[in-house]
Amino acid sequence: MAARRRRVANRWRRQARRFGITALFVAVAAGLWHFQERELRDGLSWQGVTTWQELTPLSFHRVLRNDGFLVGWSDVRVNPLWVSYLLHDVEDPNAGPRPGFQRDWRALWPISPDSYFGSGYDRGHLAPNYAIAAVHGSAAQRDTFLMSNMSPQRPDLNRRLWQRLEEVVMDRFVPRFGTLQVITGPVFPASFRDNVLNRVGLVEVPEAFYKILVVPGEEPRALAFLMPQRVAGDESLDDFLVSIDELEARTGLDFFPQLPEAAAVALEAEVETAGWGLEAVARLPGRF
Repeated sequence: MAARRRRVANRWRRQARRFGITALFVAVAAGLWHFQERELRDGLSWQGVTTWQELTPLSFHRVLRNDGFLVGWSDVRVNPLWVSYLLHDVEDPNAGPRPGFQRDWRALWPISPDSYFGSGYDRGHLAPNYAIAAVHGSAAQRDTFLMSNMSPQRPDLNRRLWQRLEEVVMDRFVPRFGTLQVITGPVFPASFRDNVLNRVGLVEVPEAFYKILVVPGEEPRALAFLMPQRVAGDESLDDFLVSIDELEARTGLDFFPQLPEAAAVALEAEVETAGWGLEAVARLPGRF
């Protein structure tokens, strides 16, 4: 009987050692993955990855990393709350043929390429096809056609005013400054209850969209735009300038969480257009 108990005890000790070794391996692997993932995310961000100011069901989001850009995905609003990417000047910018739209299996809800059909809304890119393709390559371009990079936009916004802003960013501002950090996303009505039925299928419809442009450096400069859904499309871009503080108040997000307080006040509190040359490009027509 005693010999049997010893055999059983020895077997349990061996299993415990194997379990301990396995748990240690899993912990080390998870730690290495987390470190590498954080490093990759930081490489696509300036002054930290965008996050919430206060955690609520409406502000909570998961960070989805794609080639060339990050997405702050909300499974409650079924929208990206923000998309962040870096652009830099390239000698011969070009993009390949437009890929097809694709479902993103990382999203909780089944948003398919035909989910918007018949709604009157376009599948509006947040990370833009052309700029991402030109700077980050064909794999990144394919990722811009994931449905997790889309938000419902009215046609005159998506195809005209928003596209004009994207073209000015890539064609004028990136060559002018060399590098730009861009953060863009939707703005929803203050009352979730009032907007809960305003959906394209499962996808909540925003009331406006923002785009923040930052020239990184010791003395960074920034421009921010807020564009409503209902526009004619030929308005001057400078009609939609706002401060970053206003966008943070409207979205509940902290766009640059590692930016020191004094620098944040200087960069985010006011609208400052000096040095951008915006007046020369604000009324340029779109390419299409």
